[in-house]
Amino acid sequence: METPLASKRFDLAVRMPCHNQQLNSVNSGQEHPMKQVRFANSSSSSVPAVLNSSEPTDVPTQPVSPDSLGPQLKLLPLNDQIRELQTIIRDKTTSRGDFVFCADRLIRLVVEEGLNQLPFSECTVTTPTGYKYEGVKFERGNCGVSIMRSGEAMEQGLRDCCRSIRIGKILIQSDEETQKAKVYYAKFPPDVYRRKVLLMYPILSTGNTVIEAVRVLIEHGVQPKHIILLSLFSTPHGAKSIIQEFPDITILTTEVHPVAPTHFGQRYFGTD
Repeated sequence: METPLASKRFDLAVRMPCHNQQLNSVNSGQEHPMKQVRFANSSSSSVPAVLNSSEPTDVPTQPVSPDSLGPQLKLLPLNDQIRELQTIIRDKTTSRGDFVFCADRLIRLVVEEGLNQLPFSECTVTTPTGYKYEGVKFERGNCGVSIMRSGEAMEQGLRDCCRSIRIGKILIQSDEETQKAKVYYAKFPPDVYRRKVLLMYPILSTGNTVIEAVRVLIEHGVQPKHIILLSLFSTPHGAKSIIQEFPDITILTTEVHPVAPTHFGQRYFGTD
């Protein structure tokens, strides 16, 4: 028989919030409304993000609707877990350990959704009990390409989902004199032109680095329609610049906001 003390402990445990998650009013008597999928044609409202203290305060604090950027831009379905991860990553008081942990979680979500954009075929398998199961399998011929250095933070998330996937690298830096993106290093699988490419770069600010990386892939025979750009945060300008330059590319991100957490690479690798 359950004691009153045990019942009280159970009640408290049930009502304990997740880390950094605020309790909603217990008197409202209403559940959370279901979040709508935020793809480019969605008209659902967005949720404000938290600004870094080093970010300007005279910019809009509301994420920008991606409606005008077209169907090439896809956003992850918004839920409270993603909102919390975005908040912790943007918070200047977050420790590096928590930052890396939350960044890895968000990266994994983006990678998983990126894999959903790859082609698959239907197949039939036999279960241990002898029944036939109609399922799917992803087609072979995919690879990842990370834009160094911050893009390397996303490599492990991709390997966790695809253990044997091949990953190439591109090093692009801004020229000190012209401030234009310049390619210093590029190495891809020899048959990259035959593959679907998951291009990894966590923060899209101006879009110049990604545009230069896509140009290098095109020089190696990759068609823009076979490139899926995986990103965590994007500015409207960055996404628009990439889509205008390459209308067939697919961009997958969690948020389009006028202020991007450009400190990501320094915080993740501990060089800030």
